[in-house]
Amino acid sequence: MIIYRDLISHDEMFSDIYKIREIADGLCLEVEGKMVSRTEGNIDDSLIGGNASAEGPEGEGTESTVITGVDIVMNHHLQETSFTKEAYKKYIKDYMKS
Repeated sequence: MIIYRDLISHDEMFSDIYKIREIADGLCLEVEGKMVSRTEGNIDDSLIGGNASAEGPEGEGTESTVITGVDIVMNHHLQETSFTKEAYKKYIKDYMKS
């Protein structure tokens, strides 16, 4: 598996399990992702070798939550930024100098 990283920060961006296309004459890569829903926190006793008793209370499992998002973002723990136009220009100038 090939993992693509940012050249400057070396942060993990995405891997070759996704459909990747070169755009802008090879200057940029376009990665195709899918919207997915995942259940987190759903741990059942049977997953860790437990055996439900007929006498014990039912429904004692942990609470589960459903998280929906793009698979690339969720798999690689990407974070959204909140730049204004001016702040982004300043950031990208400093970034390109590196």
